[in-house]
Amino acid sequence: MSLTWNKTYDVVVLGFGAAGATAARFAADAGAKVLLVDSAPEGHEGGNTRYCGQIIGFTTDKDKMKQYYHQLQKPLDLDESMIDAYVDGFANMKQYIEKYFNVEPISVKSVMNSWGSMLKSMIPEYPEYKGAESYDTFVLTKGFFNGSLWKQLRKEVLSRKNITVWYHSPAKHLIKQDEKVVGVQIDHDHVITNVKANNGIVLATGGFENNQKMVQDYLGRDWMVPQGSIYNKGAGIKMAEEVGADMWHMHNFESLGLTYRMPAGQRGPILFAWTAMADGSALVIGDDGTRYFNETESHRHGHNNFHGTWMVPQPTTKPYLIFDEKQYQKLEGLKLGDQFEQMLISADSIEALAKAIEIDPEVLKTTINDFNEQIKLGKDYQFGRNINTMKAFEGNKYYALPLKQSMLNTQGGPRRNANAQVLDPNGNPIKHFYSAGELGGISANKYQGGNNIAECLIFGKIAGENAAMPKDGNPTYDKAEVTTGASEAESTTDDYKVGKNQYIGRSDLGMGDELVVRVTYENHKISNVEILKDSESSDYGKKALEQIPAEIVQANDPNVDAVTGASMTSRAIEDAVQDALKKAKN
Repeated sequence: MSLTWNKTYDVVVLGFGAAGATAARFAADAGAKVLLVDSAPEGHEGGNTRYCGQIIGFTTDKDKMKQYYHQLQKPLDLDESMIDAYVDGFANMKQYIEKYFNVEPISVKSVMNSWGSMLKSMIPEYPEYKGAESYDTFVLTKGFFNGSLWKQLRKEVLSRKNITVWYHSPAKHLIKQDEKVVGVQIDHDHVITNVKANNGIVLATGGFENNQKMVQDYLGRDWMVPQGSIYNKGAGIKMAEEVGADMWHMHNFESLGLTYRMPAGQRGPILFAWTAMADGSALVIGDDGTRYFNETESHRHGHNNFHGTWMVPQPTTKPYLIFDEKQYQKLEGLKLGDQFEQMLISADSIEALAKAIEIDPEVLKTTINDFNEQIKLGKDYQFGRNINTMKAFEGNKYYALPLKQSMLNTQGGPRRNANAQVLDPNGNPIKHFYSAGELGGISANKYQGGNNIAECLIFGKIAGENAAMPKDGNPTYDKAEVTTGASEAESTTDDYKVGKNQYIGRSDLGMGDELVVRVTYENHKISNVEILKDSESSDYGKKALEQIPAEIVQANDPNVDAVTGASMTSRAIEDAVQDALKKAKN
């Protein structure tokens, strides 16, 4: 059957996250004409990289790092050449960042004490393993969860004229002819478009954490609350299966512990204050009303110690944090946000609380009585919780906070080799087909923080350069023609109208792209703040967009308290207002 090609590029990259951005950048630098597509709207691309802590794994000792990585995957086995390629990337990460991002990276270990880092228990995450001391992570700028890495990756893409970016354009099907993946069908601007790739396609569409059916089929859980991108829906798995790819690591995923039980499809907050929340007259119950883990143990990307094996706790559909009035007063001081109060269930007795959350009252009473009795005995005989973190339940008011296991990302997807080629079930490379990033990630068991971002950079580069390599008689590229400048997808400078005493302010400190405000300022008074442009998240970012402008006007000061869960968006609004005020005062 003949096929009409609507567009032709040398390389097509599916997914505009860290892996896809890296693959597109290096394919372009090799001289290829590149199409980069993403299912998210402009300003919401970036996958999980947009939301992650921005830490990049590296090592000071290649041999020790390899030893450490083997232990992270035990008792599972990995292809040795894949591990070698991965560890080589860790060992060369400093030079990689200096050369390709033109910045001097900051070692997190070197600033751990001075920054008061929240990552002290993560670097390394498994210090008891041999070789763990060789592991460290880099950040590009001071701080974490600040979007700095993502913004740099995006900048590198948009500065290259030979990269075209299509947003809100989900890839639907790969096209395979003569045992080669030769193109892809894309829903671009609601038009089904057949795009030919002369030399290669790179699949970097992220995981399946927002596909409830895949979560149930592969992970055996009903659903989990996402804490990263809501656009990772497993499209890459379906497309890879269509062209005969083998799958690996489908069981493996990472979490950040328990979070609020959000409606399906909505992102949940990272409960950084979790250990403080559970410390005291508080415990977590599973579906039957009993405890099922040590509530105050610091998890390792969602993994808890289960009889000597680190694993994400077994599924419970409707866990709750149960606590008394004294603990409630303590939690109020943690400033957990509006969601905490809105979701809270309270009752004047344990029996009434149990009925409200549909738990057998006798079971919940026994759970709390056992908890109190172990405090008297001086030992948690059930889960080994530090007795100093346990306070007896008392009083005549009790609370239940609905919880759910969070989902950071999945690792499963098409199996790849050290050249980033996608393999078929017999271990043979599928021609012209490559992958990078969390989709088919290398992690098979326990995860070390900073590994996924490092993997995106390492295998993104490998995939992009190999995909760009001319094939099937196509001419080689004239690298002299490769230039950088404004991308086809990069917007021109917007002109915003201003009236009397109105000033435009801009900031790039948010989670999304540029944020623009119009400030009305007269006689040393801020009378209005309008958001003219933003690409912040529609959940937590939206709260800041709604609240912060009014608070700035009321305070007549851009420096107001950030909205819980939307600190970056809050700071971006304040920064943009500061920018406008500078113009007003000048």
